[in-house]
Amino acid sequence: MNKPSSSDQPPPSQPVAGGAAPAFSTRDPNTAAFWDERFRQGFMPWDQAGVPEAFAAFAARTAPRPVLIPGCGSAHEAGWLAQAGWTVRAIDFSVDAVAAARAQLGPHAPLVEQADFFAYRPPFVPGWIYERAFLCALPHGRRADYAAQMAALLEPGGLLAGFFFFDEAPKGPPFGISRDELDALLSPSFELVEDEPVADSIPVFAGRERWMSWRRRG
Repeated sequence: MNKPSSSDQPPPSQPVAGGAAPAFSTRDPNTAAFWDERFRQGFMPWDQAGVPEAFAAFAARTAPRPVLIPGCGSAHEAGWLAQAGWTVRAIDFSVDAVAAARAQLGPHAPLVEQADFFAYRPPFVPGWIYERAFLCALPHGRRADYAAQMAALLEPGGLLAGFFFFDEAPKGPPFGISRDELDALLSPSFELVEDEPVADSIPVFAGRERWMSWRRRG
Protein backbone atom coordinates (compact mmCIF):
# COMPACT_ATOMS: atom_id res chain seq x y z
CA MET A 1 0.00 0.00 0.00
CA ASN A 2 1.11 3.52 -0.71
CA LYS A 3 0.72 5.81 2.30
CA PRO A 4 1.87 9.43 2.66
CA SER A 5 2.20 11.45 5.83
CA SER A 6 -0.66 12.72 7.99
CA SER A 7 -1.28 13.65 11.60
CA ASP A 8 -3.88 10.91 12.17
CA GLN A 9 -2.70 8.16 14.47
CA PRO A 10 -4.17 4.63 14.33
CA PRO A 11 -4.60 2.04 17.05
CA PRO A 12 -2.39 -1.04 17.22
CA SER A 13 -2.96 -3.61 14.49
CA GLN A 14 -6.09 -5.67 15.03
CA PRO A 15 -6.29 -9.45 15.35
CA VAL A 16 -7.28 -11.33 12.21
CA ALA A 17 -8.69 -14.77 11.54
CA GLY A 18 -6.33 -17.39 12.85
CA GLY A 19 -4.82 -15.42 15.71
CA ALA A 20 -3.62 -12.06 16.97
CA ALA A 21 -1.38 -9.70 15.06
CA PRO A 22 2.36 -9.88 15.74
CA ALA A 23 3.95 -7.25 17.95
CA PHE A 24 4.91 -4.18 15.93
CA SER A 25 7.10 -1.22 16.80
CA THR A 26 5.47 1.16 14.30
CA ARG A 27 1.94 2.48 14.70
CA ASP A 28 1.62 5.22 12.06
CA PRO A 29 0.34 3.92 8.69
CA ASN A 30 1.34 7.16 7.02
CA THR A 31 4.98 6.12 7.16
CA ALA A 32 6.67 3.57 4.96
CA ALA A 33 8.11 1.94 8.09
CA PHE A 34 4.61 0.88 9.22
CA TRP A 35 4.04 -1.11 6.02
CA ASP A 36 7.63 -2.31 5.70
CA GLU A 37 7.40 -3.96 9.12
CA ARG A 38 4.17 -5.74 8.27
CA PHE A 39 5.46 -7.06 4.98
CA ARG A 40 8.67 -8.25 6.64
CA GLN A 41 6.63 -10.17 9.24
CA GLY A 42 4.19 -11.52 6.68
CA PHE A 43 1.21 -9.77 8.29
CA MET A 44 -0.94 -8.77 5.31
CA PRO A 45 -4.63 -9.33 6.13
CA TRP A 46 -5.56 -7.11 3.17
CA ASP A 47 -3.80 -9.40 0.67
CA GLN A 48 -6.12 -11.77 -1.21
CA ALA A 49 -3.12 -13.66 -2.64
CA GLY A 50 -4.80 -13.79 -6.01
CA VAL A 51 -7.10 -11.96 -8.40
CA PRO A 52 -10.63 -11.11 -7.17
CA GLU A 53 -13.59 -12.22 -9.27
CA ALA A 54 -14.96 -8.71 -9.82
CA PHE A 55 -11.57 -7.50 -11.02
CA ALA A 56 -11.26 -10.29 -13.58
CA ALA A 57 -14.85 -9.76 -14.74
CA PHE A 58 -14.28 -6.03 -15.19
CA ALA A 59 -11.11 -6.62 -17.20
CA ALA A 60 -12.96 -9.12 -19.39
CA ARG A 61 -15.64 -6.58 -20.34
CA THR A 62 -13.30 -3.60 -20.68
CA ALA A 63 -11.17 -2.69 -23.67
CA PRO A 64 -7.46 -2.92 -22.76
CA ARG A 65 -6.00 0.39 -21.68
CA PRO A 66 -2.98 1.52 -19.63
CA VAL A 67 -3.54 0.70 -15.94
CA LEU A 68 -2.02 2.28 -12.83
CA ILE A 69 -2.23 0.40 -9.53
CA PRO A 70 -1.39 2.61 -6.52
CA GLY A 71 -0.68 0.97 -3.19
CA CYS A 72 -0.16 -2.28 -5.05
CA GLY A 73 1.11 -4.43 -2.17
CA SER A 74 2.01 -7.85 -3.56
CA ALA A 75 0.66 -6.78 -6.98
CA HIS A 76 -1.12 -9.99 -7.96
CA GLU A 77 -3.45 -8.05 -10.25
CA ALA A 78 -0.53 -6.33 -11.99
CA GLY A 79 0.94 -9.69 -12.94
CA TRP A 80 -2.43 -10.95 -14.15
CA LEU A 81 -2.93 -7.91 -16.39
CA ALA A 82 0.61 -8.02 -17.73
CA GLN A 83 0.23 -11.71 -18.56
CA ALA A 84 -2.92 -10.82 -20.51
CA GLY A 85 -1.04 -8.18 -22.51
CA TRP A 86 -2.22 -5.03 -20.76
CA THR A 87 0.09 -2.07 -20.17
CA VAL A 88 0.40 -1.72 -16.42
CA ARG A 89 2.45 0.06 -13.76
CA ALA A 90 2.14 -0.72 -10.05
CA ILE A 91 3.54 1.46 -7.27
CA ASP A 92 3.84 1.28 -3.51
CA PHE A 93 5.19 3.57 -0.79
CA SER A 94 6.80 0.62 0.99
CA VAL A 95 10.17 -0.72 -0.14
CA ASP A 96 9.37 -4.10 1.42
CA ALA A 97 6.03 -4.25 -0.40
CA VAL A 98 7.79 -3.56 -3.69
CA ALA A 99 10.34 -6.28 -2.94
CA ALA A 100 7.54 -8.76 -2.19
CA ALA A 101 5.72 -7.82 -5.38
CA ARG A 102 8.81 -8.13 -7.54
CA ALA A 103 9.66 -11.51 -6.02
CA GLN A 104 6.30 -13.00 -6.98
CA LEU A 105 5.98 -11.29 -10.39
CA GLY A 106 9.01 -12.94 -11.97
CA PRO A 107 9.52 -11.56 -15.51
CA HIS A 108 7.00 -8.80 -14.82
CA ALA A 109 8.90 -7.49 -11.78
CA PRO A 110 10.05 -4.29 -13.56
CA LEU A 111 6.42 -3.15 -13.71
CA VAL A 112 6.53 -2.38 -9.97
CA GLU A 113 8.30 0.63 -8.49
CA GLN A 114 8.59 2.39 -5.17
CA ALA A 115 6.86 5.78 -5.31
CA ASP A 116 4.63 8.22 -3.46
CA PHE A 117 1.31 8.28 -5.31
CA PHE A 118 0.71 11.92 -4.45
CA ALA A 119 3.85 13.02 -6.28
CA TYR A 120 3.87 10.32 -8.95
CA ARG A 121 3.73 10.77 -12.70
CA PRO A 122 3.31 7.46 -14.55
CA PRO A 123 5.08 6.82 -17.87
CA PHE A 124 1.69 6.85 -19.63
CA VAL A 125 -1.72 8.42 -19.22
CA PRO A 126 -3.80 5.85 -17.31
CA GLY A 127 -7.07 4.75 -18.80
CA TRP A 128 -7.88 2.86 -15.61
CA ILE A 129 -6.64 3.41 -12.06
CA TYR A 130 -7.36 0.33 -9.97
CA GLU A 131 -8.47 0.87 -6.38
CA ARG A 132 -7.91 -1.94 -3.91
CA ALA A 133 -7.18 -1.33 -0.22
CA PHE A 134 -5.60 2.04 -1.01
CA LEU A 135 -8.23 4.62 -0.09
CA CYS A 136 -8.97 2.72 3.12
CA ALA A 137 -5.27 2.81 4.02
CA LEU A 138 -5.30 6.62 4.00
CA PRO A 139 -6.37 8.59 7.07
CA HIS A 140 -9.33 10.89 6.58
CA GLY A 141 -7.15 13.97 6.16
CA ARG A 142 -5.75 12.71 2.87
CA ARG A 143 -9.01 11.89 1.14
CA ALA A 144 -9.30 15.22 -0.68
CA ASP A 145 -5.74 14.74 -1.94
CA TYR A 146 -6.68 11.27 -3.14
CA ALA A 147 -9.63 12.55 -5.17
CA ALA A 148 -7.61 15.43 -6.60
CA GLN A 149 -4.71 13.21 -7.68
CA MET A 150 -7.03 10.63 -9.24
CA ALA A 151 -8.74 13.37 -11.23
CA ALA A 152 -5.40 14.86 -12.28
CA LEU A 153 -4.02 11.55 -13.55
CA LEU A 154 -7.10 10.46 -15.49
CA GLU A 155 -8.22 12.14 -18.69
CA PRO A 156 -11.96 12.64 -19.32
CA GLY A 157 -13.50 9.22 -19.80
CA GLY A 158 -10.80 7.47 -17.77
CA LEU A 159 -11.93 5.04 -15.08
CA LEU A 160 -11.29 4.85 -11.35
CA ALA A 161 -12.53 1.32 -10.75
CA GLY A 162 -12.10 -1.19 -8.00
CA PHE A 163 -13.13 -2.08 -4.46
CA PHE A 164 -14.37 0.54 -2.00
CA PHE A 165 -14.59 -0.25 1.71
CA PHE A 166 -17.65 1.09 3.55
CA ASP A 167 -17.43 1.33 7.31
CA GLU A 168 -18.05 4.23 9.67
CA ALA A 169 -15.76 3.13 12.50
CA PRO A 170 -13.41 6.06 13.20
CA LYS A 171 -10.22 4.04 13.61
CA GLY A 172 -8.08 1.99 11.27
CA PRO A 173 -6.50 0.95 9.05
CA PRO A 174 -8.54 -0.01 7.22
CA PHE A 175 -10.23 3.41 7.40
CA GLY A 176 -13.75 2.93 6.10
CA ILE A 177 -15.90 5.59 4.47
CA SER A 178 -19.65 6.12 4.32
CA ARG A 179 -21.46 6.04 1.02
CA ASP A 180 -22.46 9.70 1.34
CA GLU A 181 -18.85 10.67 2.04
CA LEU A 182 -17.58 8.76 -0.98
CA ASP A 183 -20.19 10.34 -3.24
CA ALA A 184 -19.27 13.81 -1.98
CA LEU A 185 -15.57 13.06 -2.44
CA LEU A 186 -15.71 11.77 -6.01
CA SER A 187 -18.81 13.26 -7.61
CA PRO A 188 -17.28 16.66 -8.45
CA SER A 189 -14.84 14.99 -10.89
CA PHE A 190 -16.37 11.55 -11.50
CA GLU A 191 -19.69 9.95 -12.36
CA LEU A 192 -20.59 6.52 -10.99
CA VAL A 193 -21.18 3.98 -13.76
CA GLU A 194 -21.01 0.64 -11.88
CA ASP A 195 -21.89 -0.38 -8.33
CA GLU A 196 -22.00 -4.10 -7.58
CA PRO A 197 -21.80 -6.40 -4.54
CA VAL A 198 -18.64 -8.42 -3.96
CA ALA A 199 -18.95 -12.17 -3.52
CA ASP A 200 -15.40 -13.20 -2.63
CA SER A 201 -14.22 -10.64 -0.08
CA ILE A 202 -11.44 -11.63 2.28
CA PRO A 203 -12.35 -11.52 6.00
CA VAL A 204 -11.09 -8.01 6.76
CA PHE A 205 -13.43 -6.54 4.11
CA ALA A 206 -16.28 -9.09 4.09
CA GLY A 207 -19.74 -7.56 3.86
CA ARG A 208 -18.37 -4.03 3.71
CA GLU A 209 -16.98 -3.54 0.21
CA ARG A 210 -18.45 -3.01 -3.24
CA TRP A 211 -17.04 -3.02 -6.74
CA MET A 212 -17.48 0.46 -8.18
CA SER A 213 -16.44 2.13 -11.42
CA TRP A 214 -16.22 5.92 -11.60
CA ARG A 215 -15.74 7.70 -14.94
CA ARG A 216 -13.73 10.92 -15.07
CA ARG A 217 -16.01 13.75 -16.12
CA GLY A 218 -15.17 15.74 -19.25
